[in-house]
Amino acid sequence: MTNHQKRLSVPNSWPVERKEETFTVKADAGPHGEDGVPLLIVLRDVLGYVDSRKEARYALNNDAVLVNGDEVADEARPIGMFDILAFPAREEYFRVFPGEGGRLALTPIDEESAASRLGKITDKRQVSGGAFQLSLHDGTTLHVEDADEYSAGDSLVIDNEDKEIVAHFEYGEGALVTAVDGQHAGEIGEVDDILVTPGSGRNSVTVSTDDGSFETVEEYVVTIDENFVGDDDE
Repeated sequence: MTNHQKRLSVPNSWPVERKEETFTVKADAGPHGEDGVPLLIVLRDVLGYVDSRKEARYALNNDAVLVNGDEVADEARPIGMFDILAFPAREEYFRVFPGEGGRLALTPIDEESAASRLGKITDKRQVSGGAFQLSLHDGTTLHVEDADEYSAGDSLVIDNEDKEIVAHFEYGEGALVTAVDGQHAGEIGEVDDILVTPGSGRNSVTVSTDDGSFETVEEYVVTIDENFVGDDDE
């Protein structure tokens, strides 16, 4: 299999210029599915910490780079929405967040905020033994004994060290959400109305913002809390 990907065919979320060169690095299999951006692109094209794949490999082997609290040595490791990137030697911490047009962008955060990450529940099911399994947007699975309080569409805050749930944000009318895809990606507001479409059609949601309102597909919004976007260092 090739280690390269044509730039013109990469997902819209990838923060790369599509017409400057023909190819870019291909992400390994892992979290976030096809939308996962290789760590090399983040280090080289977004942060400018390295100039080449060789430099990225050297940096990863010599300086700790943490993704969601775990040290990473693979420059092709997929990075995606709400991942936490930590560079302890630089004392720099970032959250992956949707930018203009749905492109992934990095939001600077402090060390305390980097200790946990957000995950959207996409599925809930009972598994053998009576426990319940919660599936998150990035492919992470969590097991809980009592799942009555959790529903698909809710968001969880996961501690990066012990992987335990430290906060739970319910999805529904009145919830604070951010759009992570579509033309309103990056906008934040409260859910005014949820339109349930019968059959296999996708539900839509109306969100009120400080500047008005917008309508988008329900799958494109993620529940957050008031402190979620106010924890940078500025």
